[in-house]
Amino acid sequence: MGIVVENVSKQFGSFQALDRVSLEIESGSLVALLGPSGSGKSTLLRLIAGLEMPDSGKIWLTGQDATNTSVQERKIGFVFQHYALFKHMTVRKNIAFGMQIQKTPPAKVKARVEQLLNLVQLAGLGDRYPSQLSGGQRQRVALARALAVEPKVLLLDEPFGALDAKVRKDLRAWLRRLHDEVHVTTVFVTHDQEEAMEVADRITVMNKGKIEQVGTPAEIYDHPASAFVMSFIGPVNVLPSSSRMFQDNGFDSANPEIFLRPHDVVIETTENNATVPARISRLIHLGWEIQVELTLDDGQVVNANLTRERFDSLQLQPQQKVFVKPKDAKSFPLFYSI
Repeated sequence: MGIVVENVSKQFGSFQALDRVSLEIESGSLVALLGPSGSGKSTLLRLIAGLEMPDSGKIWLTGQDATNTSVQERKIGFVFQHYALFKHMTVRKNIAFGMQIQKTPPAKVKARVEQLLNLVQLAGLGDRYPSQLSGGQRQRVALARALAVEPKVLLLDEPFGALDAKVRKDLRAWLRRLHDEVHVTTVFVTHDQEEAMEVADRITVMNKGKIEQVGTPAEIYDHPASAFVMSFIGPVNVLPSSSRMFQDNGFDSANPEIFLRPHDVVIETTENNATVPARISRLIHLGWEIQVELTLDDGQVVNANLTRERFDSLQLQPQQKVFVKPKDAKSFPLFYSI
């Protein structure tokens, strides 16, 4: 097992950042810690790194109790959101820095730096300074520097948060490919659901200092363990269980609210026994799909997502009367607001 967090708690003053958290991360996996601000994900990452000490509980790295060991002893690579590169050093010297601190032989340092420049697709840019690079290139330098010391574990704290959307998406795909090459146990913190779904092998969803659910992206999305998970991972409609939309379709729930994904809202242009009437308030063209904003007869607003093909076949127009029904819906005992 790569990392084991055992019943760990951490408090800052009166704020309970982590409350008896336990988590196992397999060696060689790529895991996302996902949650809103204040959920405890960055605190957990810093505890694994040794930048903070737990109030109680233990942290194990590659089978060894690392709870009280120093940052240096843990042999962890850490990448921050804002790069933290040395501005007065070239790319090559930034990457070499950690190895030089470890007194690695110069010939090995030189060979490792060139290997990493190729790995992070920055060959030919080794003599540039950070100010001469784009944001995406600087973040790749930061990753190369973290990998240079051959860490047992690589930790990334919101690594793409400071970048624009296009660069962020490109780097997500690049990080996934990089991980498949180096196979270093990697944990990254993000509040971006799409980022976690696209990059990670497994996702740990956190809320208010606790873990809500751990699973693959498909498990988290298709089988959420709580109302919070379903409401945080992907778009969702939250409707009262008394709505005709559910009562007419046999969704009998003792819970006050029912959760329905936009892609699970079925739109028809003709009425049948399972449908309820609605009016199209707005059509939003997203390129690959169409978002349809619907208003039910009781005033409830429901969003539906249609493929371009389905939208074209229905020939929908704003203010058109249509008929809707749920394909799938879920209910939970409690709803946690984000």
